[in-house]
Amino acid sequence: MKKVSAFAVFKAKKDKEGSSLISKKKKHNKNTRIRRSVSEPTISDITDEHYERESERLVKFRKGGSVNGSRKSCSAILVHKDDTSPHESEYNHNDNRLQPEIQEIDLKQILNNNRVISDGGNIVSRGKRPLEDAEPNHSTSGKKLKKQRNIMKPKLSLYDSEKEGKRLFQSLIHPVKPAKFFKELWEKKPLLVKRHIPNYNDGWFSTAELDRILRKEHLNFTENIDVVSYTDGKRETHNPFGRAYAPVVWDYYQNGCSVRVLNPQTYSRNVWKLLSVLQEFLHCCCGANVYLTPPGTQGFAPHYDDIEAFILQLEGKKHWRLYGSRDDSDILPRFSSNNFNQEEIGEPILDTILEPGDLLYFPRGVIHQGDTMEDAHSLHITFSCYQKNSWGDLLTKLVPAALDIALDEDTEFRQGLPRNYLNYMGIANSEVESPDRTKFLKKIEKLMIKLISYGPLDAACDQMGKNFIHDSLPPVFTEAEKSHSIHGAGERWDAEKKEIVGTVELSPDTSVKIIRKGVIRLVSEDDEVRIYHSLENSRVYHEKDPQYIEVPPENGPVVEYLLHSYPDFVTVDSFPMFTMDEKMEFATLLYEHGFLVTGGPLERIYESDDDDDESLCSGSDEKHS
Repeated sequence: MKKVSAFAVFKAKKDKEGSSLISKKKKHNKNTRIRRSVSEPTISDITDEHYERESERLVKFRKGGSVNGSRKSCSAILVHKDDTSPHESEYNHNDNRLQPEIQEIDLKQILNNNRVISDGGNIVSRGKRPLEDAEPNHSTSGKKLKKQRNIMKPKLSLYDSEKEGKRLFQSLIHPVKPAKFFKELWEKKPLLVKRHIPNYNDGWFSTAELDRILRKEHLNFTENIDVVSYTDGKRETHNPFGRAYAPVVWDYYQNGCSVRVLNPQTYSRNVWKLLSVLQEFLHCCCGANVYLTPPGTQGFAPHYDDIEAFILQLEGKKHWRLYGSRDDSDILPRFSSNNFNQEEIGEPILDTILEPGDLLYFPRGVIHQGDTMEDAHSLHITFSCYQKNSWGDLLTKLVPAALDIALDEDTEFRQGLPRNYLNYMGIANSEVESPDRTKFLKKIEKLMIKLISYGPLDAACDQMGKNFIHDSLPPVFTEAEKSHSIHGAGERWDAEKKEIVGTVELSPDTSVKIIRKGVIRLVSEDDEVRIYHSLENSRVYHEKDPQYIEVPPENGPVVEYLLHSYPDFVTVDSFPMFTMDEKMEFATLLYEHGFLVTGGPLERIYESDDDDDESLCSGSDEKHS
């Protein structure tokens, strides 16, 4: 096998793909924008006979299982209450801007017609058997693998972390399909799902769990938790200094303050698992806040955020009002707004009450405010994503790198400026037309177009990926993953025998794969090839520096091979390297850093009569949940 050459360093070569990609861009109509509207939202009813299964799958997921599995796909039929298509009136010919449209999904009719309550209180579809434990997906997406890959049928069930994330996301926005959501709603318009199933969101978080966390964990005001109020148009933060003891927090709550937990994923395993799985599908950092609001109060002033927001109502009720953008600068903003007063935001485009089980999504830049009813408190969790994950953010990585390469390789970029350019350029000359100024502008335009050809697009995307890995939560491994990886299998101390037992080793025919596709990123930078990973990240955002290992450039293609093979298992002896010693050495390195999971139990170096040792290194019958 011919050995693949070493990777190029970040600034060492041009990226022709970036040039062709950008040069073929379509013309963008800058007037195409969401505009504020006070028109009534389009109301849609959904009929979905498989609805109750989604709730059961989420319960299983929160208990440590998988939401993925073989099943019939849910179907949703939109039935509009009037004769007007929801898309006919969304385009305003007067200002050429897209009108926001709210799609409300009401499942009340489903519950009346398509379900019965069993004696045990479990919801079961009429005429349908209860959902059985979901089996992992064993398909390979129909893709034929290259012949040189020695694919084994592993004893560990096949698991695709990206598909698992997609299935979880689909359950959260159910009955809307992800394809429809990203095509018609994502970054465009809000989505309201009224489910009328109070326990649909149960298990993610609760007020009782908050009380437990306050008593058992060390939360600090401002760093981990806020107590806030919004009264008579005035927003106030009442955080004292130091630890947030439970009695102090509840005293603020009883006096009308809302409680915001800033990083619930640090303390709640279910929230941690939710976000760590979603980030595998969304390919960006996913965060969460929990909001507890007393009856008859409001905690925050009207404002917009710099994230895509998904609100899951957990307890009680909350009255929400959404408002359209004031102008184009508010659309998909990079930073959150200051507080607005009521006179600045106009009439709402959506006025609704969320109840347990409901979901509300709105894009970044949508002004919103929420308050509680006089007779009920509210607890909801907001999970967020896509903060600073735009084309513009990618260009902040790409353009400086392209300019560095152009200055290094192209003499035209190093030629001196015209001797007298200050005489016709600058703000004092911006309205003055002259041949010299026109010539100068054409020269800049030529250089900017030429700069595109030097853009290292893949390297810039790797820098975005590196940031994503650093932002990410560490994965929540299943018991099956642990028992087939360094995270749970292998040597351990036997207190009775007073010796090490369970010693295992890889072999050439051991089947392996990346433990989760989204936990590593191969990056070439600073004259090195590095594998950045999130395995050792903290559940506290950026508590640790970026984690990586350096590998020889000639080993980079092996990492590519494993990434491209995912989710299939491949054998160690199929690694694209010259000698078996090289293959074994690199496979052992990746395994011992926690990057690999094996398809079956590893070969033990010596036999042991210890039953615990036997159970630790076996696990061939354990299914990957």
